[in-house]
Amino acid sequence: MNITTTQEGKVNKVQLAGRLEAATVPVLKAEVQKLSQNKPPYIVFDMAGVTFVDSSGLGALVASLRTVNKVDGDIRIASLTPDVRSIFELTRMHRLFEIYPSSEVAIASYT
Repeated sequence: MNITTTQEGKVNKVQLAGRLEAATVPVLKAEVQKLSQNKPPYIVFDMAGVTFVDSSGLGALVASLRTVNKVDGDIRIASLTPDVRSIFELTRMHRLFEIYPSSEVAIASYT
């Protein structure tokens, strides 16, 4: 899992690439903890490069949302691939997260 974070105004854009699974979850959680120190943390996960998500990865996304919600922040999801989108829909994660077609649209939604 490769994680690249950039600041765009008040929003942190986190580009994820690779597999979001048990082995890579600690890296994601550490990044979210770091970003949660900016109060309130507004985060967009750009998942265009994510090829696979398992239950641990989904759990990490939910845990990340809870972490930032505790400090009045929010996480939005952008650019899901068709395979990952189907996992989100199957597990009803699309009801928990706001999902956008691109990171630009997700970032603009914070204003």
